[in-house]
Amino acid sequence: MMPLDALDVLLIVLTALGCAAVVALVAVLILRRARRAGVTFRLVVVGVASVLALATGVMAISAEMYLSAHDFTILVWVVGAALLCAVATAWITARAARSSVQELSAAVRRVGEGDVVDGGRSGWREFDELSAELAEVSAKLSEARAELERLDSDRRRFLAWISHDLRTPLTAIRALAESAEAGLADPDAFPGQVRAQVDTMGRMVDDLFELSRITSGSLRLRTEQVELLDVVSDAVADVRAAAGERGVRIVQEGIDGHVLWADPHQLTRVIVNLLTNAVRHAPAGSEILVFAESPSPHRLVLAVLDRGAGVAVEDLDRMFEVGWRSDPSRGGAGAGAAVDAVASGAGLGLAIARGLARAHGGDVFAEHTDDGFCVKVLLPVAPES
Repeated sequence: MMPLDALDVLLIVLTALGCAAVVALVAVLILRRARRAGVTFRLVVVGVASVLALATGVMAISAEMYLSAHDFTILVWVVGAALLCAVATAWITARAARSSVQELSAAVRRVGEGDVVDGGRSGWREFDELSAELAEVSAKLSEARAELERLDSDRRRFLAWISHDLRTPLTAIRALAESAEAGLADPDAFPGQVRAQVDTMGRMVDDLFELSRITSGSLRLRTEQVELLDVVSDAVADVRAAAGERGVRIVQEGIDGHVLWADPHQLTRVIVNLLTNAVRHAPAGSEILVFAESPSPHRLVLAVLDRGAGVAVEDLDRMFEVGWRSDPSRGGAGAGAAVDAVASGAGLGLAIARGLARAHGGDVFAEHTDDGFCVKVLLPVAPES
Protein backbone atom coordinates (compact mmCIF):
# COMPACT_ATOMS: atom_id res chain seq x y z
CA MET A 1 0.00 0.00 0.00
CA MET A 2 1.44 3.31 -1.09
CA PRO A 3 1.50 6.09 1.50
CA LEU A 4 -0.73 9.13 0.98
CA ASP A 5 0.96 12.37 0.13
CA ALA A 6 -0.19 15.80 1.26
CA LEU A 7 -2.18 16.45 -1.90
CA ASP A 8 -4.15 13.23 -1.49
CA VAL A 9 -4.99 14.06 2.12
CA LEU A 10 -6.10 17.58 1.13
CA LEU A 11 -8.30 16.18 -1.61
CA ILE A 12 -9.94 13.70 0.78
CA VAL A 13 -10.58 16.39 3.40
CA LEU A 14 -12.04 18.85 0.87
CA THR A 15 -14.25 16.14 -0.63
CA ALA A 16 -15.60 15.10 2.79
CA LEU A 17 -16.16 18.71 3.83
CA GLY A 18 -17.88 19.58 0.57
CA CYS A 19 -20.27 16.62 0.74
CA ALA A 20 -21.05 17.28 4.42
CA ALA A 21 -21.62 20.99 3.73
CA VAL A 22 -24.06 20.27 0.90
CA VAL A 23 -26.02 17.79 3.00
CA ALA A 24 -26.06 20.19 6.02
CA LEU A 25 -27.26 23.05 3.80
CA VAL A 26 -30.10 20.94 2.42
CA ALA A 27 -31.08 19.84 5.93
CA VAL A 28 -31.10 23.46 7.19
CA LEU A 29 -33.26 24.55 4.24
CA ILE A 30 -35.71 21.71 4.92
CA LEU A 31 -35.91 22.64 8.60
CA ARG A 32 -36.42 26.32 7.78
CA ARG A 33 -39.18 25.48 5.33
CA ALA A 34 -40.86 23.21 7.88
CA ARG A 35 -40.84 25.59 10.87
CA ARG A 36 -44.18 24.33 12.11
CA ALA A 37 -43.17 20.68 11.87
CA GLY A 38 -43.14 18.52 14.97
CA VAL A 39 -40.26 17.11 16.99
CA THR A 40 -40.45 13.74 15.19
CA PHE A 41 -39.90 15.24 11.74
CA ARG A 42 -37.06 17.47 12.92
CA LEU A 43 -35.17 14.68 14.66
CA VAL A 44 -35.58 12.37 11.65
CA VAL A 45 -34.19 15.08 9.35
CA VAL A 46 -31.21 15.62 11.67
CA GLY A 47 -30.56 11.85 11.94
CA VAL A 48 -30.76 11.31 8.16
CA ALA A 49 -28.56 14.36 7.51
CA SER A 50 -25.90 13.07 9.90
CA VAL A 51 -25.71 9.71 8.15
CA LEU A 52 -25.87 11.22 4.64
CA ALA A 53 -23.11 13.69 5.46
CA LEU A 54 -20.85 10.76 6.28
CA ALA A 55 -22.16 8.46 3.53
CA THR A 56 -21.85 10.94 0.65
CA GLY A 57 -18.32 11.77 1.68
CA VAL A 58 -17.35 8.09 1.88
CA MET A 59 -18.92 7.29 -1.49
CA ALA A 60 -17.36 10.32 -3.17
CA ILE A 61 -13.92 9.42 -1.86
CA SER A 62 -14.47 5.77 -2.84
CA ALA A 63 -15.35 6.82 -6.36
CA GLU A 64 -12.15 8.86 -6.52
CA MET A 65 -10.22 5.76 -5.44
CA TYR A 66 -11.55 3.86 -8.48
CA LEU A 67 -13.20 1.05 -6.57
CA SER A 68 -14.61 -1.78 -8.59
CA ALA A 69 -18.35 -1.84 -9.34
CA HIS A 70 -18.74 -4.81 -7.02
CA ASP A 71 -17.03 -3.09 -4.09
CA PHE A 72 -18.93 0.15 -4.71
CA THR A 73 -22.26 -1.74 -4.73
CA ILE A 74 -21.42 -3.32 -1.39
CA LEU A 75 -20.56 0.13 0.02
CA VAL A 76 -23.90 1.52 -1.15
CA TRP A 77 -25.81 -1.30 0.58
CA VAL A 78 -23.83 -0.76 3.78
CA VAL A 79 -24.59 2.97 3.70
CA GLY A 80 -28.27 2.25 3.01
CA ALA A 81 -28.50 -0.09 5.99
CA ALA A 82 -26.83 2.50 8.21
CA LEU A 83 -29.24 5.16 6.93
CA LEU A 84 -32.22 2.93 7.70
CA CYS A 85 -30.96 2.33 11.24
CA ALA A 86 -30.40 6.06 11.72
CA VAL A 87 -33.95 6.87 10.61
CA ALA A 88 -35.37 4.21 12.94
CA THR A 89 -33.28 5.48 15.89
CA ALA A 90 -34.25 9.11 15.22
CA TRP A 91 -37.94 8.18 14.92
CA ILE A 92 -37.93 6.21 18.21
CA THR A 93 -36.10 9.03 20.01
CA ALA A 94 -38.48 11.62 18.56
CA ARG A 95 -41.52 9.61 19.67
CA ALA A 96 -40.16 9.47 23.24
CA ALA A 97 -39.44 13.21 23.22
CA ARG A 98 -42.88 13.96 21.81
CA SER A 99 -44.51 11.87 24.54
CA SER A 100 -42.63 13.81 27.22
CA VAL A 101 -43.60 17.13 25.64
CA GLN A 102 -47.25 16.07 25.53
CA GLU A 103 -47.13 15.13 29.21
CA LEU A 104 -45.63 18.53 30.04
CA SER A 105 -48.30 20.27 27.94
CA ALA A 106 -51.03 18.37 29.78
CA ALA A 107 -49.44 19.33 33.10
CA VAL A 108 -49.35 23.01 32.06
CA ARG A 109 -53.05 22.88 31.16
CA ARG A 110 -53.82 21.35 34.55
CA VAL A 111 -51.86 24.12 36.26
CA GLY A 112 -53.85 26.67 34.28
CA GLU A 113 -57.05 25.03 35.54
CA GLY A 114 -55.87 25.33 39.13
CA ASP A 115 -54.60 21.80 39.79
CA VAL A 116 -51.40 20.88 41.61
CA VAL A 117 -49.20 18.57 39.53
CA ASP A 118 -46.43 16.18 40.53
CA GLY A 119 -43.01 16.08 38.91
CA GLY A 120 -42.93 13.14 36.47
CA ARG A 121 -40.02 10.93 35.43
CA SER A 122 -39.59 10.73 31.66
CA GLY A 123 -35.95 9.62 31.50
CA TRP A 124 -34.93 12.93 29.91
CA ARG A 125 -32.98 15.02 32.40
CA GLU A 126 -34.05 18.37 30.97
CA PHE A 127 -37.72 17.35 30.82
CA ASP A 128 -37.55 15.98 34.37
CA GLU A 129 -36.05 19.24 35.65
CA LEU A 130 -38.72 21.24 33.84
CA SER A 131 -41.43 18.95 35.25
CA ALA A 132 -40.07 19.42 38.79
CA GLU A 133 -40.06 23.20 38.37
CA LEU A 134 -43.61 23.08 37.02
CA ALA A 135 -44.72 21.05 40.05
CA GLU A 136 -43.13 23.61 42.37
CA VAL A 137 -44.76 26.50 40.53
CA SER A 138 -48.16 24.77 40.62
CA ALA A 139 -47.89 24.33 44.39
CA LYS A 140 -47.00 28.01 44.84
CA LEU A 141 -49.85 29.08 42.58
CA SER A 142 -52.26 26.90 44.54
CA GLU A 143 -51.12 28.49 47.80
CA ALA A 144 -51.40 31.98 46.30
CA ARG A 145 -54.86 31.20 44.94
CA ALA A 146 -55.99 29.91 48.34
CA GLU A 147 -54.59 33.03 50.00
CA LEU A 148 -56.40 35.27 47.52
CA GLU A 149 -59.64 33.42 48.13
CA ARG A 150 -59.18 33.78 51.87
CA LEU A 151 -58.40 37.50 51.54
CA ASP A 152 -61.39 37.99 49.28
CA SER A 153 -63.61 36.17 51.75
CA ASP A 154 -62.23 38.29 54.60
CA ARG A 155 -62.77 41.44 52.54
CA ARG A 156 -66.40 40.59 51.79
CA ARG A 157 -67.04 39.63 55.40
CA PHE A 158 -65.33 42.80 56.62
CA LEU A 159 -67.39 44.99 54.29
CA ALA A 160 -70.55 43.27 55.51
CA TRP A 161 -69.57 43.91 59.13
CA ILE A 162 -68.65 47.54 58.47
CA SER A 163 -71.94 48.09 56.62
CA HIS A 164 -73.83 46.57 59.55
CA ASP A 165 -71.91 48.59 62.13
CA LEU A 166 -72.39 51.84 60.23
CA ARG A 167 -76.05 51.10 59.74
CA THR A 168 -76.59 50.73 63.50
CA PRO A 169 -75.88 54.39 64.47
CA LEU A 170 -77.61 55.58 61.29
CA THR A 171 -80.72 53.63 62.27
CA ALA A 172 -80.55 55.10 65.76
CA ILE A 173 -80.22 58.63 64.39
CA ARG A 174 -83.16 58.04 62.08
CA ALA A 175 -85.26 56.72 64.96
CA LEU A 176 -84.35 59.77 67.03
CA ALA A 177 -85.27 62.05 64.14
CA GLU A 178 -88.63 60.34 63.68
CA SER A 179 -89.28 60.62 67.40
CA ALA A 180 -88.46 64.33 67.29
CA GLU A 181 -90.78 64.83 64.31
CA ALA A 182 -93.58 63.05 66.17
CA GLY A 183 -92.95 65.17 69.27
CA LEU A 184 -92.00 62.12 71.35
CA ALA A 185 -88.31 62.89 71.89
CA ASP A 186 -86.99 64.47 75.06
CA PRO A 187 -85.71 67.89 73.91
CA ASP A 188 -83.01 67.92 76.59
CA ALA A 189 -81.66 64.42 75.86
CA PHE A 190 -82.04 64.56 72.07
CA PRO A 191 -78.78 66.46 71.22
CA GLY A 192 -76.68 64.22 73.43
CA GLN A 193 -78.19 61.05 71.96
CA VAL A 194 -77.52 62.22 68.41
CA ARG A 195 -74.00 63.28 69.33
CA ALA A 196 -73.26 59.83 70.82
CA GLN A 197 -74.30 58.08 67.59
CA VAL A 198 -72.30 60.54 65.48
CA ASP A 199 -69.25 59.96 67.70
CA THR A 200 -69.61 56.20 67.15
CA MET A 201 -69.62 56.70 63.38
CA GLY A 202 -66.69 59.09 63.68
CA ARG A 203 -64.62 56.49 65.53
CA MET A 204 -65.35 53.93 62.81
CA VAL A 205 -64.24 56.34 60.10
CA ASP A 206 -61.11 57.26 62.09
CA ASP A 207 -60.24 53.57 62.50
CA LEU A 208 -60.72 52.93 58.78
CA PHE A 209 -58.52 55.91 57.91
CA GLU A 210 -55.83 54.84 60.37
CA LEU A 211 -55.89 51.29 59.02
CA SER A 212 -55.56 52.55 55.45
CA ARG A 213 -52.48 54.58 56.45
CA ILE A 214 -50.92 51.53 58.09
CA THR A 215 -51.59 49.13 55.21
CA SER A 216 -50.52 51.64 52.54
CA GLY A 217 -47.27 52.47 54.32
CA SER A 218 -48.10 56.18 54.54
CA LEU A 219 -48.06 56.22 58.35
CA ARG A 220 -45.29 58.46 59.72
CA LEU A 221 -44.29 58.14 63.35
CA ARG A 222 -43.05 61.09 65.42
CA THR A 223 -40.82 59.16 67.78
CA GLU A 224 -39.22 60.49 70.92
CA GLN A 225 -38.05 59.20 74.27
CA VAL A 226 -41.12 58.57 76.39
CA GLU A 227 -41.88 57.30 79.87
CA LEU A 228 -43.94 54.14 79.66
CA LEU A 229 -45.80 55.11 82.84
CA ASP A 230 -47.10 58.32 81.23
CA VAL A 231 -48.36 56.51 78.14
CA VAL A 232 -50.03 53.72 80.11
CA SER A 233 -51.63 56.19 82.52
CA ASP A 234 -53.15 58.15 79.63
CA ALA A 235 -54.50 54.95 78.06
CA VAL A 236 -55.98 53.75 81.36
CA ALA A 237 -57.66 57.11 81.84
CA ASP A 238 -59.30 56.81 78.40
CA VAL A 239 -60.93 53.46 79.20
CA ARG A 240 -61.54 53.88 82.94
CA ALA A 241 -65.12 55.05 82.49
CA ALA A 242 -66.01 52.11 80.25
CA ALA A 243 -64.32 49.71 82.67
CA GLY A 244 -66.16 51.25 85.61
CA GLU A 245 -69.54 50.66 83.99
CA ARG A 246 -68.78 46.93 84.00
CA GLY A 247 -67.17 46.93 87.40
CA VAL A 248 -63.78 46.05 85.91
CA ARG A 249 -60.72 47.37 87.74
CA ILE A 250 -57.46 48.14 85.88
CA VAL A 251 -54.29 47.55 87.89
CA GLN A 252 -50.77 48.63 86.85
CA GLU A 253 -47.73 46.69 87.95
CA GLY A 254 -44.04 47.16 87.14
CA ILE A 255 -44.69 50.04 84.73
CA ASP A 256 -42.62 52.71 86.46
CA GLY A 257 -38.99 53.22 85.43
CA HIS A 258 -39.26 52.03 81.83
CA VAL A 259 -38.21 54.40 79.06
CA LEU A 260 -38.48 53.66 75.35
CA TRP A 261 -38.31 55.35 71.97
CA ALA A 262 -41.79 55.65 70.43
CA ASP A 263 -44.52 57.91 69.11
CA PRO A 264 -46.44 58.69 72.32
CA HIS A 265 -49.75 59.31 70.55
CA GLN A 266 -49.67 56.11 68.50
CA LEU A 267 -48.34 54.02 71.39
CA THR A 268 -51.19 55.30 73.56
CA ARG A 269 -53.60 54.18 70.86
CA VAL A 270 -52.05 50.70 70.86
CA ILE A 271 -52.55 50.37 74.61
CA VAL A 272 -56.06 51.85 74.48
CA ASN A 273 -57.07 49.30 71.85
CA LEU A 274 -55.69 46.42 73.90
CA LEU A 275 -57.34 47.66 77.09
CA THR A 276 -60.61 48.18 75.22
CA ASN A 277 -60.50 44.61 73.99
CA ALA A 278 -59.75 43.38 77.52
CA VAL A 279 -62.59 45.41 79.06
CA ARG A 280 -64.99 44.15 76.41
CA HIS A 281 -64.27 40.48 77.16
CA ALA A 282 -63.26 40.46 80.83
CA PRO A 283 -65.85 39.06 83.25
CA ALA A 284 -67.88 41.75 85.00
CA GLY A 285 -66.36 42.72 88.33
CA SER A 286 -62.97 41.22 87.48
CA GLU A 287 -59.52 42.76 87.31
CA ILE A 288 -57.28 43.65 84.35
CA LEU A 289 -53.56 43.68 84.99
CA VAL A 290 -51.19 45.86 82.96
CA PHE A 291 -47.52 45.04 83.54
CA ALA A 292 -44.15 45.41 81.82
CA GLU A 293 -41.04 43.28 81.63
CA SER A 294 -37.66 43.55 79.93
CA PRO A 295 -36.57 40.27 78.28
CA SER A 296 -33.42 42.00 77.01
CA PRO A 297 -31.74 45.41 77.27
CA HIS A 298 -33.07 46.29 73.82
CA ARG A 299 -36.64 45.00 74.12
CA LEU A 300 -39.62 45.82 76.30
CA VAL A 301 -42.79 43.76 76.67
CA LEU A 302 -46.01 45.44 77.79
CA ALA A 303 -48.74 42.94 78.69
CA VAL A 304 -52.51 43.28 79.27
CA LEU A 305 -53.92 40.33 81.22
CA ASP A 306 -57.66 39.79 81.68
CA ARG A 307 -59.48 36.99 83.44
CA GLY A 308 -61.59 36.04 80.43
CA ALA A 309 -61.53 32.74 78.58
CA GLY A 310 -59.70 34.23 75.61
CA VAL A 311 -59.99 32.87 72.08
CA ALA A 312 -59.37 29.43 70.67
CA VAL A 313 -55.72 28.47 70.20
CA GLU A 314 -56.10 28.35 66.42
CA ASP A 315 -57.36 31.96 66.47
CA LEU A 316 -54.53 33.45 68.51
CA ASP A 317 -52.97 34.99 65.40
CA ARG A 318 -56.16 35.48 63.39
CA MET A 319 -57.59 37.73 66.10
CA PHE A 320 -55.30 40.50 64.83
CA GLU A 321 -56.64 40.29 61.28
CA VAL A 322 -58.83 43.07 59.92
CA GLY A 323 -62.48 42.51 60.72
CA TRP A 324 -61.95 39.32 62.74
CA ARG A 325 -64.41 38.81 65.58
CA SER A 326 -64.36 36.27 68.35
CA ASP A 327 -66.97 33.66 69.03
CA PRO A 328 -70.02 35.24 70.69
CA SER A 329 -69.72 32.70 73.51
CA ARG A 330 -66.55 34.34 74.78
CA GLY A 331 -66.93 36.08 78.11
CA GLY A 332 -67.93 39.72 78.23
CA ALA A 333 -71.21 39.64 76.36
CA GLY A 334 -73.08 42.83 76.78
CA ALA A 335 -69.98 44.95 77.15
CA GLY A 336 -70.36 46.63 73.81
CA ALA A 337 -72.38 49.64 74.94
CA ALA A 338 -69.82 50.62 77.55
CA VAL A 339 -66.74 49.99 75.47
CA ASP A 340 -68.09 51.69 72.35
CA ALA A 341 -67.39 54.97 74.10
CA VAL A 342 -63.71 54.46 73.22
CA ALA A 343 -63.85 51.86 70.41
CA SER A 344 -65.60 51.72 67.08
CA GLY A 345 -66.71 48.12 67.59
CA ALA A 346 -65.92 47.37 63.95
CA GLY A 347 -63.27 44.72 64.63
CA LEU A 348 -60.37 47.02 63.74
CA GLY A 349 -58.80 47.76 67.12
CA LEU A 350 -56.48 44.77 67.35
CA ALA A 351 -55.50 45.02 63.67
CA ILE A 352 -54.58 48.68 64.21
CA ALA A 353 -52.67 47.81 67.40
CA ARG A 354 -50.55 45.23 65.58
CA GLY A 355 -49.97 47.57 62.62
CA LEU A 356 -48.81 50.41 64.89
CA ALA A 357 -46.61 48.08 66.93
CA ARG A 358 -44.95 46.76 63.78
CA ALA A 359 -44.49 50.32 62.54
CA HIS A 360 -42.46 50.86 65.73
CA GLY A 361 -40.35 47.80 64.92
CA GLY A 362 -42.19 45.54 67.37
CA ASP A 363 -45.18 43.22 67.29
CA VAL A 364 -48.31 42.11 69.17
CA PHE A 365 -49.18 38.54 70.09
CA ALA A 366 -51.55 36.74 72.43
CA GLU A 367 -51.31 33.67 74.65
CA HIS A 368 -53.21 31.71 77.24
CA THR A 369 -51.76 31.71 80.76
CA ASP A 370 -52.74 30.13 84.07
CA ASP A 371 -54.06 33.53 85.22
CA GLY A 372 -56.14 34.32 82.13
CA PHE A 373 -55.80 35.64 78.62
CA CYS A 374 -52.76 37.82 77.92
CA VAL A 375 -52.01 40.13 74.99
CA LYS A 376 -48.42 41.36 74.80
CA VAL A 377 -46.78 44.22 72.90
CA LEU A 378 -43.11 43.72 72.05
CA LEU A 379 -41.37 47.08 71.54
CA PRO A 380 -37.79 48.23 70.91
CA VAL A 381 -36.28 50.37 73.67
CA ALA A 382 -33.89 52.36 71.45
CA PRO A 383 -34.53 53.86 67.98
CA GLU A 384 -33.67 51.66 65.02
CA SER A 385 -30.51 52.68 63.15
